[in-house]
Amino acid sequence: MKTIKFVIIIIIVARVFTLDAQAKMMTGSAAVTDADTLKIAGETIRLDAVDAPELSQSCLTSKGEQQRCGIVAKQALIEFIDGRTIVCRGEDVDAYGRWIARCYLERQEISTWLVSQGHALAYRLFSERLVAAENQARLAGRGIWQTKFQSPWDYRRERWQVASQTAPDGCPIKGNINRKGEKIYHTPWGSAHYNRTKISLAKGERWFCDEAEALAAGWRRAR
Repeated sequence: MKTIKFVIIIIIVARVFTLDAQAKMMTGSAAVTDADTLKIAGETIRLDAVDAPELSQSCLTSKGEQQRCGIVAKQALIEFIDGRTIVCRGEDVDAYGRWIARCYLERQEISTWLVSQGHALAYRLFSERLVAAENQARLAGRGIWQTKFQSPWDYRRERWQVASQTAPDGCPIKGNINRKGEKIYHTPWGSAHYNRTKISLAKGERWFCDEAEALAAGWRRAR
């Protein structure tokens, strides 16, 4: 029995050291891509456990007006960070090469702040640790909870379904090459230029079925 317990302890310790070895600390001034994505020293960071409105996404206010809630959430995060130093611990890399990380401004975890202020939702598909904070923001009517809105994941799915109906082989991501020769891909939900972007196969442009495929082929996401 003692031998079994010893082996279990060794496995647990090895696992901890493996996680520590894989983890990455990133510190510095952060550029805000959108309300759940940052860049620090060239590294793209996807904030852990949250999903914020897409930049192209609109929400309906109580006055019946369309509000660019993705832009509002991004601006709120920019003002919150205010150029100060961010510390992030990345535990894993996703299919798009982004570090999934918990990031802190002083002692405040940024994901928790976003959800508690109503600028993002708890991303239940991957974690439920911020559900309580989301419930508090909803009850208090903060941020996006003052509006009628789609969850970001429903918004992306709907835009994907509509675009895939007319895209070749149902693959709606547009791989465009601009005048500078830059290879840029446009998603149906993430690019303001999606609808007016035309694809010319003769010029080497192409369609992609997912973002990971576009990144692997050398295209970058539209800013």
